[in-house]
Amino acid sequence: MTGQFRTRETSPAEETFVLLPYQQRWVADKSQVKICEKSRRIGLTWAEAADDVLTAATEGRDGMDVLYLGYNREMTREYIGTCGDWARQFNQVCSEVQEFLFEEDDPAGDKSILAFRIKFASGHEIVALSSSPTNLRGRQGRVVIDEAAFHKDLGAVLKSALALLMWGGQVVVLSTHDGEENEFNQLCEEVRAGRKPYSLHRITFDEALDDGLFRRICLVRGTTWAPEGEEAWRKDIRAYYGDDAEEELDCVPARGGGAYLLRTVVEAAMRPVPVLRWAPPSRDFVDWPDAARQSEVADWCKEHLLPVLSSLPDDRPCWLGEDFGRTLDLSVQWPLQEMQDLTLSTPFLVELRDCPFTQQEQIFNYICDRLPRFSGASLDARGNGAYLAERARQRYGEKMIDQVQATENWNLENWPVVKADLEDGTLLLPRDADVADDLRAVRKVKGVPKIPDARAKAGDGGKRHGDAASALVQARHAARMFPASERAEIKTVGRGRWGSQGRREAY
Repeated sequence: MTGQFRTRETSPAEETFVLLPYQQRWVADKSQVKICEKSRRIGLTWAEAADDVLTAATEGRDGMDVLYLGYNREMTREYIGTCGDWARQFNQVCSEVQEFLFEEDDPAGDKSILAFRIKFASGHEIVALSSSPTNLRGRQGRVVIDEAAFHKDLGAVLKSALALLMWGGQVVVLSTHDGEENEFNQLCEEVRAGRKPYSLHRITFDEALDDGLFRRICLVRGTTWAPEGEEAWRKDIRAYYGDDAEEELDCVPARGGGAYLLRTVVEAAMRPVPVLRWAPPSRDFVDWPDAARQSEVADWCKEHLLPVLSSLPDDRPCWLGEDFGRTLDLSVQWPLQEMQDLTLSTPFLVELRDCPFTQQEQIFNYICDRLPRFSGASLDARGNGAYLAERARQRYGEKMIDQVQATENWNLENWPVVKADLEDGTLLLPRDADVADDLRAVRKVKGVPKIPDARAKAGDGGKRHGDAASALVQARHAARMFPASERAEIKTVGRGRWGSQGRREAY
């Protein structure tokens, strides 16, 4: 079809193709699934819209419907307007752009979204949607997923779109990057590795310039092209993007745009240590008599905690970090022990779901009383967590307990330490899928590492909110806040005393 993208834009003696070479290569690729990682504002969606119009305007089996998925309404409006312009340029018989309510197949109930449509005399249509409807499976044709890296669940969209291939459809994915851990970058890497049989294009800003992008801009603006002008414009654009130029213009995904901690770094730090999870034996556990609740939890501690606590080296200092949760979120208690080679090792992890306040305190004290050379703890003191943090301070003293109200400045100070330790291999983690997911949930928002508000499903069927990640950064903060070298002068902890080997005498 590229032969149809030809016009006389300068003079009768000089014929110019409407599409630039990189746009022509993209349109000419008829692979069932094609992907493009691209620079910003190089006109690839504009070229895609031209091909989509010709595809929808073609009668019979050679034509098909086109379903365009953008991640916001402005994108869909711009795309459908461009399609209308192309249809007029091609003199194709079609309807005006129509707005209508697209009914999604929503399991939670009826849901409709504003969509846009152009109908062609061929019987086919272009439909532009501002979200990712689950009932793509009920449609047929070409699916165009624009700026795929910014869709909320690219994996689910692709899963629905790929079903169209069985009957001759096509899936088109194009996007700039949004971080190394983003699903779009992972998709590109899988194609490069040969794990996905898809076509992959890569168009950088400089490659687009080499193919005539600035010449075309000059043509549209009615200005004269000159190499000096192009180089000055190139420098201005790069200066505008600054530190983001590699990702926005050169198709190099940034480390900070996706997960704050890379999967490879997290998994390399993992070791097979116990993750001990406790939940109430019955729904009415909170109403049991105090003695019954204490006895139930004491038995659990003796069976599960005491063996791992007893196995720890006596001569190495320990710290504890805690992230508090009561009903919706988990409470996580994360111990760290400094080893002979100065690595910080996680000997075990404790996760508590729907645990009463008093039993959280019971488990916390059980651990701290038995950690070798227990040197201090850092606790989440926000909201209801203030209770356990205060009780810990009353028991162990202000020189052993930090009650943390995590602010942006606190996160900015402490998360880079965790990240650097993981990258250096000096911080060891439990090998656990939920823990890995919690750590990869950390995002850099306006330059500050933090855990987003969204909750994820846990392996036990409940919800998680990056709870283990929050506990880890608290534990690492405790190790910095209470250096082991300063613990020798402290002979009492709470109501107990140090034994000769650094353990509490009241074992």
